[in-house]
Amino acid sequence: MSAARYAIGIDLGTTHCALSYVDIEASDGEAVRQEVLPIAQLSGPGAVEELSLLPSFLYLPHESEFVATDLALPWSAATDAIVGELARSRGAATPIRLVSSAKSWLCHAGLDRRSALLPVDAPPELERLSPLDASVRYLSHLREAWNAKHPDAPFDDQDVTVTIPASFDPAARELTAEAASAAGFASVTLLEEPQAALYSWIQASDGAWRKDVRRGDVILVVDVGGGTTDLSLIAVLEREGNLELHRVAVGDHILLGGDNMDLALAYAVVRKLAAQGTRLDAWQVRALAHGCRAAKEALLGDADLASFPVVVPSRGSKLVGGSLRTEITRDELTQTLVDGFFPEVDAAERPQTRARAGLSQVGLPYAQDAAVTRHLAAFLGRQLGATAELEGFSDAIPDGASFLHPTAVLFNGGVLKSELIAERMMKVLNGWLEAERGEPARLLEGANLDLAVARGAAYYGYVRRGKGVRIRGGTARAHYVAVESAMPAVPGMEPPIE
Repeated sequence: MSAARYAIGIDLGTTHCALSYVDIEASDGEAVRQEVLPIAQLSGPGAVEELSLLPSFLYLPHESEFVATDLALPWSAATDAIVGELARSRGAATPIRLVSSAKSWLCHAGLDRRSALLPVDAPPELERLSPLDASVRYLSHLREAWNAKHPDAPFDDQDVTVTIPASFDPAARELTAEAASAAGFASVTLLEEPQAALYSWIQASDGAWRKDVRRGDVILVVDVGGGTTDLSLIAVLEREGNLELHRVAVGDHILLGGDNMDLALAYAVVRKLAAQGTRLDAWQVRALAHGCRAAKEALLGDADLASFPVVVPSRGSKLVGGSLRTEITRDELTQTLVDGFFPEVDAAERPQTRARAGLSQVGLPYAQDAAVTRHLAAFLGRQLGATAELEGFSDAIPDGASFLHPTAVLFNGGVLKSELIAERMMKVLNGWLEAERGEPARLLEGANLDLAVARGAAYYGYVRRGKGVRIRGGTARAHYVAVESAMPAVPGMEPPIE
């Protein structure tokens, strides 16, 4: 560890991976020199680009789909599986050859996560991969990209931290470490993602974080990413005149995120096309969901954009020109995503569940209720007494309170980059607090939500050397709770029974 030149942080995300690093030798105290690795990856046949994010998608091409030179990378002449941007774009048109959400499959306790089962609906002739194998491929790609960029500082000689959801069960944590080992990592430290996000916010504040938080604060970390929603609470204590951060609660691992939203938009388009007399098959709906991701990101990222075009690929000769073009409007986006996934609900509401209607197909244990705000209400309600034993927190909750009152909020995850969604979340939470005569929660701003976890993991590697602010973890952690549906929750829609 003492010989490492860099502290590397890796966000092994459901929809994106990222790598950040701190130059240990060039850093001093809180003056940290930190960068994000531009990750070389295929963006088209024979085209290599360096991008800050590596999409967590793996495409298994047909043997005649590319020539060998189409798939060359700086460190290899060819590959049997494509990782990154080209995998995502190619898989949108041919989803039966696309591996996605490997991280969510990795924590699926109901399956053998070492068995070759992805893609789930792949044709019989396609050799499938296990969730563990897919994770190994992503980590291997990051390791090779680092070595190609830093030949003078081999990856294996650095201090490496990989992040995991705080709600990962012990088996999923062990599988993540096993994937890192199989990818050639000499050693690895695992760090929980909410803590990484908070480390990133602390580092980015250049020391000003001490003015933004104070003793007695309860920080709610809300992480809504591509595949999951994770909720954590971190208390701010004072010991020997110094502020100390202490994790007090972690929510369930909820399979609810951007993937659900993409599918919800796809079904909104399906209904619109059906009203116009055009019906899509299951293959087209799945391909459409990948296309709706681009529409979602564009409309959420640009408030002035009124609509975004979407192309539905054809399976035959019924569609003129081989494909059908439509669009998603801003009104459709607001109604489907903001009102569907972040409705204004009462603090007493809880996630809705239903009786099992039939045998489930092999699939991920998605949340049954798509309302993130209901899951938040349930989490805060369960944690009412979470700070009772902490010094200085005995008077933090007013008499008659029905849920733990956060005083500050830190957002993480690509979904919350949208001001529209972030504002709705704060409006709902502060509405609950006002109803119980609590003070409004403050939003801790300034984090890069796409890169915060990787940056925080790298900073943590630096902090482990006795520098900076270290978060102390509590013992509270909810166990992974599976639910029955094998389809992502979509507002207003029941999973089909086959």
